[in-house]
Amino acid sequence: MLLKTYWRLLSFAKPLGKFAVPYVFFTLLAVLFNTLNLALLAPLLSTLFKEESIILTKPDSWMNVLDYFSYYIQEVRTELGAFPALQWVCLFLLISVILSNGFRYLSQRIMENLRIHTLLNLRKAVFDHVMDLHVGYFNDQRKGNIISKITSDVQVVQYSVTSTLQVIFKEPFQLLAYLFILFAISIKLTLFSVLVIPISAWVISKIVKRLKAQATEAQERFGLMVSYLDEALSGIKIIQAFNATSRIKERFQEENERFSDLGRKMAYRQQLASPVSELLGVLMVLIIVLYGGALVVQNQSDLSASEFITYIAIFSQIMRPAKAITESFSTIHSGIAAGERVLELIEEKIRVKSKPDSISIKTLEKGVALQGVHFSYGSQPVLKNINVVIPRGFTIALVGHSGSGKSTLMDLIPRFMDPQKGSVFFDGINSKDLSIKSIRSLIGIVNQESILFHDSIAQNIAFGKPDAGMNEIIQAAKIANAHEFILQTPQGYQSNIGDRGTKLSGGQKQRLCIARAVLKNPPILLLDEATSALDTESEYLVQDALQKLMENRTTLVIAHRLSTIQKADHILVLEDGEIKEQGTHLELLLQEGIYSKLIDKQQITQA
Repeated sequence: MLLKTYWRLLSFAKPLGKFAVPYVFFTLLAVLFNTLNLALLAPLLSTLFKEESIILTKPDSWMNVLDYFSYYIQEVRTELGAFPALQWVCLFLLISVILSNGFRYLSQRIMENLRIHTLLNLRKAVFDHVMDLHVGYFNDQRKGNIISKITSDVQVVQYSVTSTLQVIFKEPFQLLAYLFILFAISIKLTLFSVLVIPISAWVISKIVKRLKAQATEAQERFGLMVSYLDEALSGIKIIQAFNATSRIKERFQEENERFSDLGRKMAYRQQLASPVSELLGVLMVLIIVLYGGALVVQNQSDLSASEFITYIAIFSQIMRPAKAITESFSTIHSGIAAGERVLELIEEKIRVKSKPDSISIKTLEKGVALQGVHFSYGSQPVLKNINVVIPRGFTIALVGHSGSGKSTLMDLIPRFMDPQKGSVFFDGINSKDLSIKSIRSLIGIVNQESILFHDSIAQNIAFGKPDAGMNEIIQAAKIANAHEFILQTPQGYQSNIGDRGTKLSGGQKQRLCIARAVLKNPPILLLDEATSALDTESEYLVQDALQKLMENRTTLVIAHRLSTIQKADHILVLEDGEIKEQGTHLELLLQEGIYSKLIDKQQITQA
């Protein structure tokens, strides 16, 4: 399971060969010269201490790397003397160090490019997928949890996956290179000494066993903490108005402490891996020093003193790649835990999408119809057997108590959601056979909640028509009764409105939303309490503008105000997800049913 998740995450690094081939090439060269740095210790020490173990004949096999170096150094020493030989050894050592570090730097640059490339692809894939999810998904999820997956989890994935990849590509090669040199020096001693590697790996695996479960919980805790933060920032006015600041602080701090405690436990386990593996390495080195040293001192070994010291130096380094490999298991657990959360989001089924052979609709000729529509949130039915025909150019009003299904019915038209039963038709064509983009290009929406973006006034108005000229933007603002207040802002149409339009009043924000719909000039209008946030004077002016805009357009409007309802061509009264009454304003008043009671309550309230 872990390996399957890892390879799926690694697929976001494609094209992997573009990075892997040069990385492996430079890594092999870095490993070669890094190993050579230590191998040169033997001839260096033998030259310094003037050992008499001179190799007079050239070795037959290239496997005898140390003998090769010793042979050539002894040649120089015989011909030129000890000090020139020492100079040549130092020169070779310097060149080897420069090359090993240069190639290591190049390999690290390539790995960094791979890391950024993976992050870019993964974050794009997650965000693109989230943007395509149906609206209903976001009703069931904490926004902070989604944000956490796109930001924190993706960050954890990119570091753990690429760092593990770096270990997989580099450290085994380095380990093999060290082992090769050790076997070249002494086969017997090396067979005895390598026992520490599996022992170390077994001990480390026991230490990091619970890391994955803790890492999963930590990512979930972080998502919850971000959710609290998002809610607190969004509702700061209400929090302060109800003197709930201390309570919100306490709730956030409780989650903050849980997340911190979990992070501390994870850190303890991860940090324990390094000293334990290092301790095991030192113990083994000491054992080898005692065992091998005794053989050298008692002349029971073929190794010279310089070769034995070189052997100890190389073996002390062999624990570094071994330790890196074992430690990578602890790193990958947190990455896999975060990766599973990210993949869970990517795997979330896109329930509303266009068919490959979908039709594009350019305009609306006849109208919109809903036939036998049923919709439920889980097991809770919201709409039951809805049959509605909205002829082209007609205005249909939806009225009813809160929770009667008005907004859900309206959301079905732009395909924010699809009905479980029944169909929505545009000019007699099932909406599921039409491309979503073409459907939404026909629709202008003004919601009860003013949705604006942290940008200029002009950019917000032109959101649905990015190529609109300034004259078009101004004209749309005038129709929406927004032009005058826009000119009073510090920079006019270029004024920034703040996060979600916080620098504007409720009425001003709503008028910008109406201007946005006006500029798009769509054949279908969906108005969800579009005038509810306006004062009486602005409502009158905007209502008049909307009436002109709605001429020859198909409009579905959710409204409670009598001024909006009574001008509709047809009114649908919803209750418990069903159409209980329908007709014109006068016809419904004469029925003295649900609609009549709603109007009476409104008039009493207004009085």
